[in-house]
Amino acid sequence: MTRPVALVTGARRGIGRAIGLALAEAGHDIAFTDIVEDAAGLEAQAAFEAAGAAALFVRHDVAALDTHARLIDAVTARFGRLDCFVSNAGIGTPVRGDMLDLAPASFDTVLGVNLRGAAFLSQAAARAMLAAPGSGRTIVFVTSVSAELASPERADYCVSKAALAMWAKNLAVRLAADGIGVFEVRPGVIRTDMTAGVAARYDARLAGGLVPAMRWGEGDDVGRAVAGLASGAFGFATGSVIACDGGLSIARL
Repeated sequence: MTRPVALVTGARRGIGRAIGLALAEAGHDIAFTDIVEDAAGLEAQAAFEAAGAAALFVRHDVAALDTHARLIDAVTARFGRLDCFVSNAGIGTPVRGDMLDLAPASFDTVLGVNLRGAAFLSQAAARAMLAAPGSGRTIVFVTSVSAELASPERADYCVSKAALAMWAKNLAVRLAADGIGVFEVRPGVIRTDMTAGVAARYDARLAGGLVPAMRWGEGDDVGRAVAGLASGAFGFATGSVIACDGGLSIARL
C-alpha cells in the first residue's frame, strides 16, 4: 500500500526531527526542510529511513515566499501526494530585552519566519491537498504556549505565535468542509537547541513548580502528539489546540 506523505518544516533537528521520526514510525513517508544543509540533516534523514520511511530533504527558507510553490512541487513530484503538512520551522527572538527597546527589524524578522512564512506555506500546502482529494489529510501548526502566555522580553516571538494561532483557526474553518483537519500544537518548555541558552533559568523554575509535570518536555512528547493528529482519527476535532506543556498553561491559584 502507498504510505501517506508528510512534509515537516525545520526537521533537521530538535522538535521537527522528533516529529518527523514519530510520523515515520507511524507509517508516513517524510519530506523535510531546513534552512541549513549539513551532517545533522543527513542524520535525520537516516533516522527517518531506519524507521521505514522514504525520505526527501529540501533545503528551504520558509521566509522566502517565492520558493513555496517549488517546495510543494518537489514533494509531489517525488511522492505523488501530500497528506500531512506540519508547520514547525521557526526562530526565537534575536534579542531578549525590554519590549520598549524592541527594534522594528527584529520584529519583522521574527514575524517574517514564524507568521508570514508559516501562513503562506500552509496556504500552498492546502492548495496541493485540494487539488488531489483524499482522506485523513491534516495540517498541524507547531506554535508555543507563548501564543497565550506573555513574555515581554520576547514580545515579537509571542506576537508571531499568537497571530499564527488565529491563522490556524481561520484555516480550520476554511478547510473543514473539504475534510482537511487543521490543528495547533503548543509546546511548553521543551529541551532543544533553542532553549539551551536559558536552560539554567528553566531548571530553577522547573524545580520551583513552574510545570506541574515537574520535568522538561522532550521532542518526543511533541512528536507523539503530532503523529496522533496526523492519523486522521481526530478529523472532526478540527481547529483544536493541543497544549503539549506538562500542564504549564493551566490557570492555577
